[in-house]
Amino acid sequence: MLTGAEKITDVVEKYPQTVEVFQKYGMHCFGCMAARFENVEQGATAHGIDVPSLIKDLNKVVENQ
Repeated sequence: MLTGAEKITDVVEKYPQTVEVFQKYGMHCFGCMAARFENVEQGATAHGIDVPSLIKDLNKVVENQ
């Protein structure tokens, strides 16, 4: 289960199916340098994204793999 504390690149590497969720929320930063240092919560906050909703949707995709 993802909490938001995970680094964005770690999530995408471990769960490639999460790319679609990040893109749906307008987070195309999983390939940029900041994604290596920012966790999911930090990245979402920087983009003005509702963190709990993003985490919920990421976990849905991860659970259904």
